[in-house]
Amino acid sequence: MLLTMLLQLFLCLILPVLFLFFIHNLRTFKNSPSPPGPKGLPIIGNLHQLDNSILYLLLWQLSKKYGPIFSFQLGLRPAIVISSSKLAKEVLKNHDLEFSGRPKLHSQQKLSYNGSEIAFASYSEHWRLIRKICVVHIFSSNRVSTFSYIRKFEVKQMIKKISGHASSSGVTNLSELLISLSSTIVCRIAFGRRYEDEGSEKSRFHVLLNELQALMGTFFISDYIPLMGWVDKLRGLHARLEQNFKEFDRFYQDVIDEHMDPNREYADEKDMVDVLLQLKNDRSLPIDITFDHIKGVLMNLLAAGTDTTAATSVWIMTALVKNPRVMKKVQEEIRNLGGNKDFLDEDDIQRLSYLKATIKETLRLHPPSPLLVPRESNEECIINGYRIPAKAIVFVNAWVIHRDPEAWKNPEEFCPERFLDSAIDFHGQDFELIPFGSGRRICPGIPMAVVTLELVLANLLHSFDWELPPGMVKEDIDLEVLPGITQHKKNHLCLCAKTRSNI
Repeated sequence: MLLTMLLQLFLCLILPVLFLFFIHNLRTFKNSPSPPGPKGLPIIGNLHQLDNSILYLLLWQLSKKYGPIFSFQLGLRPAIVISSSKLAKEVLKNHDLEFSGRPKLHSQQKLSYNGSEIAFASYSEHWRLIRKICVVHIFSSNRVSTFSYIRKFEVKQMIKKISGHASSSGVTNLSELLISLSSTIVCRIAFGRRYEDEGSEKSRFHVLLNELQALMGTFFISDYIPLMGWVDKLRGLHARLEQNFKEFDRFYQDVIDEHMDPNREYADEKDMVDVLLQLKNDRSLPIDITFDHIKGVLMNLLAAGTDTTAATSVWIMTALVKNPRVMKKVQEEIRNLGGNKDFLDEDDIQRLSYLKATIKETLRLHPPSPLLVPRESNEECIINGYRIPAKAIVFVNAWVIHRDPEAWKNPEEFCPERFLDSAIDFHGQDFELIPFGSGRRICPGIPMAVVTLELVLANLLHSFDWELPPGMVKEDIDLEVLPGITQHKKNHLCLCAKTRSNI
């Protein structure tokens, strides 16, 4: 009886408070304005402004006019752009749950098996379980360390190729070499083997991979104006997408069948397909792993693991060649540690603080995904006094945030020293530096990406001195980028390697 009376009294006290809170929030949403932004045209909104543009640069120009948070219209879909570390923290930390969705874009959904993976899946309990399983069993530091022998072997093979170029005074196309290296490492880790045709300039696999990466960032009008999907068909996009999906689906299935063959000879270490198939048969897991899940995760490994690591490696070497002072300093650190060794192992590299600072500085100026992967608001909320509608596409412009003069001294200068006495890191807690994102949607592959970057760069700089081809000066090396999700250098980086005589 007493308990019932106390419960009734509690309800009498709390219900009016809840009612007033609801009314207050309702008034707040009603009275809060939408973020400012450029006016759009009927139906198409601001789509016409995106034509032939590097999107993050266009959004940077708009942010200078409309502020660190602004809105624009992608056809029938509202979009929000965040361009400051303070507001990035609001979106990616304080309101992380409200902004943890992903916009369902046609090409990404198709190639990810309707979001049966980590990167492009909608936020849900199902996604949380898949991500947790992958973080523990696929992307953990322990799992990454088991593949150190693969990274060591492939980097040594690259060094041998460059030594051949150096002995003949040839020019090394570092862009092509680093892209090939990244894809080979990922293929061996994921599938247990290489996928390249020796003697051919580019194998069929790499052509397919390039097409997949291009389609991921291709603009489909139907994503923003559904009734105009016929335009995508006329442009041949649906046929391209279907062809790439079928070829990769056949590829994934062949890999899975090969791994399920009872007569298959196993390597010393299980590759990622072995691990995923083992998880598929694990009945203790809280979710049933399907073949679509496996194929989706393999797509994540291929698309993200090869593209971003290769692009970042090229930007690091580009920055060093354009900044001889930094090149000299980082080589001195590496060579003082490595001495007369012919190769630096992953354990050696942990003591290279200036190399690590150089990688951070490159990720600051050249984040591999300048707009991260776009998010979607799950519900209506208030950010910086502005009303953000549900189902809005949210772009966090990391490229602008990383160059914010309020957060960085001399932000356009390439200066690794800024990180030597700084606790700022790229693991998602420091919103001035978010090349891998933050919060629930942070990239889970950071350990794999970083260890590969460090090993590649340390040995490139330990084994060789790098010079520009005859007739070139450092000002001739441009910083132009290709359009797409990943920020690739537009023109290949070609340098002359000189082998150190005392190794």
